Amino acid sequence: MQNSALKIILRRIISSLIILFLMISFIFILLRISPGDPTLKFISPELSPEFAEQVKESFGLNGSIFDQYIRFIKNLLIGNFGISYNYRTSVIEVIMEFLPFSIFFSLICFFIQLTLSTFFALFVFKRKGTLLDKLFDKAALIIYSTPQFVLAIILILIFSVSLKWFPSSDLKSINFSELSFFEKLIDYSYHLVLPIVTLSIGGTIVFYKYLRDNFDFISKKSFVVYLRSNGISENEILLKHILPNAAGPIISIAGIELGLLLSGSLITEVIFGLPGIGRLSVNAVLLRDYPLVIGCTFITGTLVILANFIADIIKIKIDKRLVKEILN
Repeated sequence: MQNSALKIILRRIISSLIILFLMISFIFILLRISPGDPTLKFISPELSPEFAEQVKESFGLNGSIFDQYIRFIKNLLIGNFGISYNYRTSVIEVIMEFLPFSIFFSLICFFIQLTLSTFFALFVFKRKGTLLDKLFDKAALIIYSTPQFVLAIILILIFSVSLKWFPSSDLKSINFSELSFFEKLIDYSYHLVLPIVTLSIGGTIVFYKYLRDNFDFISKKSFVVYLRSNGISENEILLKHILPNAAGPIISIAGIELGLLLSGSLITEVIFGLPGIGRLSVNAVLLRDYPLVIGCTFITGTLVILANFIADIIKIKIDKRLVKEILN
């Protein structure tokens, strides 16, 4: 069984590397064939053609697309993503400046999603068939169908513009440097309320629906009926037997959701002006910063693959039967 699990892990690692390589190659070619020249804003029409060619060479844009691709692959193999055109520093250094916030922000939202969805699923399941159950079901469908950017704008209009309870953008106040340590923590939290709510609602609804449906499915199993016939309380059956069995299938969904969160929440970070990898990726595309786009794509793709890989390992650890199913 252990050898089989190692085979699965090795197979997943190889397939993940292939997917990552193909994704990076696709982005590289797509950027190169798209119209526009990122060197134009650094070159004046008054400059000589020789100097313009030197600028292109310094940017690594001289030669054919094939030559550029070969050079790119060689640099990628040694972990060199090049220099950002706009930041004029190493791509890795730029990404590491924005990545910690995205990881911290994503983990908070992920924890909130799991906690709230489990609480609401348990709360509503105990009242299944009631008006509350139907209201939650309809509300979940409406909220999930609302695009994230629409939800963000609604929250800003209500809580920032109308009620003026929370700021509409940025991560800190203008007088942040004058605040004490604890006041700075409060200020950060104050600015993150709306972004966290915006980013957490969608995932919470997804987890809630899966858990709620799984609760219904497992509650009809024969072992649950047997437990009830032996006088086991409903709360004990729900918490000790139905919940653990319902949580298993959620692991795959959790891996996908965590990967998406870690890869950078483009819409949320852009709308609220947050210094995350998602906003950095959007700005890099708009500014045609090729090395930074490739670096952001590589990092975010790696995080998505890693999150799903960890989810697969956890599933195999929990249910050994999956080993045979995957190998077959």
